[in-house]
Amino acid sequence: MAEGGTTLEYTPTWVVAAVCTVIVLISLIVERFLHLLGKLLKRKHQKPPFEALQKIKEELMLLGFISLLLTVFQGRINTICISEDLSKKMLPCKKETKGTTAHFQAFFSFFPGGTSRRLLAEDSPANSCPEGKVPMLSTTALHHLHIFIFVLACVHVVFCALTILFGSAKIRQWKRWEDSISNKEQDPEQAQDPKLTNVQDHDFIRTRYLGFGKNSCFLGWLQSFFKQFYASVTRSDYITLRLGFIMTHCRGNLKFNFHKYMMRALEADFKKVVGISWYLWLFVVLFLLLNVAGWHAYFWIAFIPFILLLAVGTKLEHVISQLAHEVAEKHVAVQGDLVVHPSDDHFWFNKPKIVLILIHIILFQNSFEMAFFFWIWLQYGFDSCIMGQVSYIIPRLVIGAFIQLLCSYSTLPLYAIVTQMGSSFKKAIFDEHVQEGLVGWAKQAKKKTVLRKAANESTHNQVVHREESPLIQMAKAGSK
Repeated sequence: MAEGGTTLEYTPTWVVAAVCTVIVLISLIVERFLHLLGKLLKRKHQKPPFEALQKIKEELMLLGFISLLLTVFQGRINTICISEDLSKKMLPCKKETKGTTAHFQAFFSFFPGGTSRRLLAEDSPANSCPEGKVPMLSTTALHHLHIFIFVLACVHVVFCALTILFGSAKIRQWKRWEDSISNKEQDPEQAQDPKLTNVQDHDFIRTRYLGFGKNSCFLGWLQSFFKQFYASVTRSDYITLRLGFIMTHCRGNLKFNFHKYMMRALEADFKKVVGISWYLWLFVVLFLLLNVAGWHAYFWIAFIPFILLLAVGTKLEHVISQLAHEVAEKHVAVQGDLVVHPSDDHFWFNKPKIVLILIHIILFQNSFEMAFFFWIWLQYGFDSCIMGQVSYIIPRLVIGAFIQLLCSYSTLPLYAIVTQMGSSFKKAIFDEHVQEGLVGWAKQAKKKTVLRKAANESTHNQVVHREESPLIQMAKAGSK
C-alpha cells in the first residue's frame, strides 16, 4: 500500500481501462474540435482569429505542463518542512475550516486534475516531517491550487472572447456610416465642388471644442471622462477621423474602406489580448501573497482594473478632443471637408500600443477576480472565510460586471478607432495576399543584401591579398 490509497497493483484492470478511455476520449474530442475550428478559419481566410486560436492552444499546453509539474513533484513538495510558527503566519483564514462542499468538488471530478485524480487529491496520512514541523504545502492544497489555475485560464479566455464579440458587434454598427460615405462619393449628383466651410459650424467642432470645457484643461478632461459613458463615438467623429486617416496614410485612395481595415486591425490585436504574459502571472503570485485574513485584498484589488479602465476611456476621448482643438485653433474656415492630423504626440509616451497593453491588463485582472470568486464558491462554498463578508462580495461582483460591459461597448470600440490616429498605420491596411507578398519581398531583399555584402567583402579581401608583398604574407603566415 502507498500513500493516499490503493496503488495500481491492487486496482481492477477494468477500472484503469475505463478511466483511461474516458480521459483519452475527452482529450481527443477537444483536440479535434480545435483542429477543425482552425481549418475552418484558414479556409475562410480568417488569419487573425486563427492566430488567436493558436495562442489559446499555447496557453492550454502551458497549463498541461503546469499540471504535469504539480503531479510529478508533489511528493518532493510534501517533503519540504517548515516550522509550525511559520505555517501560521499570513493565513487567508484566521481559523482553519475542515469542512468542504463535497457536491461542488464532485463537479470538478469531470475535469483533468479533478477529485477523481486521487494521486493529487489525497493527503498523506503519515507526516514525514520531524516533531515541531509541518509540510510546506499539503497534497490537498496543491490540488486546489491546480484547479484554480485551470479555472483562471478558462475564465480569462471566455471573458476575452465575450469582450471582442460584443465590441465587434458595436463596431459593426458603424458600417452603415461607411456605406453612406461610399454611396455619397459614388453618386455624381451628390458630388459637388468643395466649398468653404466655417469651422465653428462643423458638428465635430461643436461637440468637441465649442462645448463644455473649451477654455479649461480640467473641464476638458472632465468632459472626456463622462463622454465615454454615452455616445462615445458619434457619426461626425467617425467621418472626421476616417478622413484624417485617409488623407494622412493613403491619400491616393479616397475610397479606402476604413471600417474593414479597422476590423482587421482589431482582430490582429485580439491574439495579443487572449494570451497570459509573464507579468500577468507575476500579478497572480502577488495577489496570492497578499490574500491575508483581514486585509480584504480580493476587494481592494478589484479597483485596479476599474480605475485603469476609466483612465483609458478618458484618454481615448481626450485624444479626439485634442484633434478637434488643433483644427479649431489653427483655422477659421476650411475648403471642403474638415481634416484632422493624426499624431503619436496625443498618446501616453507617444506610443499608442500602450493602450493595448493596459486593456490586456484590465481584462486579465477582471478575469482573475471573477475566476477567484467562482473557484472559492465551487471549492469551499459561499460561506467560506476566504470568500469574505457579503458587503465586500456584492461590490466586487458589480465592479466586475461594470468593467466587462464598459470595456465591451465603449472602451474597445474607442480603442479600435482612436489608435488609428497615430503617426503610423498597421499592416492590416493591406489585404492578406498583399501582406504575404510584402513579407516575401522583404525576405528576398534582405537575403540579397547579405549575399551582396559577403561578395563585396570577399572581393575586397582578394584585392588586398594581391597587393601585399610576399614578405608581408610570409610574416603573417609565420605569426599564425
